[in-house]
Amino acid sequence: MRTGVPFRPLRFVLLFLLIPAFVGTAAAAGPGGLLAALKAAPNVRPVEPEPDRRTANQAAEQHPARQALEQNPIHDASNPDLGRLQTIDEATRHLKKDAVGFPDWMAALRSGAIVPRAGLSADAKMNVLKLDVVMRNTKEMPYVLFPHESHTLWLDCASCHPSPFLAQAGANPVSMNEIFRGRYCGMCHDRVAFITFFSCERCHSVPQQGKGPAH
Repeated sequence: MRTGVPFRPLRFVLLFLLIPAFVGTAAAAGPGGLLAALKAAPNVRPVEPEPDRRTANQAAEQHPARQALEQNPIHDASNPDLGRLQTIDEATRHLKKDAVGFPDWMAALRSGAIVPRAGLSADAKMNVLKLDVVMRNTKEMPYVLFPHESHTLWLDCASCHPSPFLAQAGANPVSMNEIFRGRYCGMCHDRVAFITFFSCERCHSVPQQGKGPAH
């Protein structure tokens, strides 16, 4: 025993008497009784549970878009460090999700949940352009509304002009086939931004004259 530290055996006796009683009472309350008792106990710091990777797999089954991505992995499955990578569901679990189950990046941006930087300097500002472009070569589909504002909140003009888009009306043969091949809009959409194949109405949002809204 260290010198100067009084030994109080009564405290140890009381401790060993109280622990079995505490556990027994909690167990009698049911499977969640012990956890509830610990949460109610004073001076006990709750431990935040680690993200469950099974949640990501369950989310992948909620929509065909998630299933399609799960079936086309981009990582080397034989790499022993693959399990150390953070999943998208873990990284974005605090962000609002869109109808497909992916992060709603614009909602996150507008709410201030994420704040993209315009440059290396803290004083750099985004060159936001409030200009809507209506693309009418859509056959029987509603016209496409391209909002520059929601894109320039993230990107500089040089990110898209002159490549992949020439800054000239009618100079870019954009089609869904090209987008699905990762060209034009497909350089970001279906990869970083929202999935186009399951979100037609987010782009095709302008009814053609004489036609009702798309269903």
